[in-house]
Amino acid sequence: MSEEKKYIIISQVRSGIGRDRSQKKTLIGLGLGKLNKMRKIEDTPAVRGMINKVKHLVDVEN
Repeated sequence: MSEEKKYIIISQVRSGIGRDRSQKKTLIGLGLGKLNKMRKIEDTPAVRGMINKVKHLVDVEN
């Protein structure tokens, strides 16, 4: 039985300027860092935790 990987699309909608260092590093870890940059990444619990940490800076699409 083959399981299909699920992906989510995230885009940065707010700047990381003036945020904690850990939030800036989380944005970089997600492959973001500039406004309106979009990434399609695999939906895993680790990625969901990272998104939850910077949920006020990103927009998530399924």
